Amino acid sequence: QVQLVESGGGLVQAGGSLRLSCAALGRTSSRLAMGWFRQAPGKEREFVAAISWGGGTTYYTDSVKGRFTISRDNAKNTVYLQMSSLKPEDTAVYYCAADYSWAGRLLPITQGEYEYWGQGTQVTVSS
Repeated sequence: QVQLVESGGGLVQAGGSLRLSCAALGRTSSRLAMGWFRQAPGKEREFVAAISWGGGTTYYTDSVKGRFTISRDNAKNTVYLQMSSLKPEDTAVYYCAADYSWAGRLLPITQGEYEYWGQGTQVTVSS
């Protein structure tokens, strides 16, 4: 059984930074891809970033490129999302997700490709 435990959300002023963490408990795999999604009030959940577990391949949605960085610490089975230059429109509940069936080519960017989800952590950016 896999459990994803997120932490690091909070309230920050525009232009500030936050780092989210997601610990994957229970299982590891070289075919594991991890991702972050977010859901703002009244909006659908959207893809933010993804990373491969073994090779360090990353992918970002356009709106966060240059501001967010996804990384991982394999020894700790943890993936991070470093968020900088935050904007009010980044306000959302952020979810960590895991895909243990990644084929090793294009990183997964849709919700249906991920098998496990964290409980979500709130990020609020004030103007």
